[in-house]
Amino acid sequence: MASLQDQLRGLVYSTEHGETCPACRHPLADCQCADHAEAERIAALDGVVRIRRETSGRKGKGVTTVHGVPLVHDELKALAKTLKKRCGTGGAVKEGVIEIQGDHRQVLKAELESRGYTVKLAGG
Repeated sequence: MASLQDQLRGLVYSTEHGETCPACRHPLADCQCADHAEAERIAALDGVVRIRRETSGRKGKGVTTVHGVPLVHDELKALAKTLKKRCGTGGAVKEGVIEIQGDHRQVLKAELESRGYTVKLAGG
């Protein structure tokens, strides 16, 4: 890891390229950090999609979360959109996790299994 002095030094803005990425020091238009992080996230998955219901931190409201889908961000958003339509509710994609409002574990399990994924129901 770089020292604090190395982190504080470095080019932040260039009139030639504009803003630069603090991690790789390339112009933001050429930065590949997000792509590398997405590839590492997908490589770390075990191939099993886990569906669970969560209520913690949501004032008692239940949310069904889908973890471990091996898709890149754009494809994950498209899948989330179709799953939300199938359930007839709202939701979001946050940090590679699809959140669907309400308890729709059985519907999501059937839909994902029909798409060829290995699915496990996890948690309560």
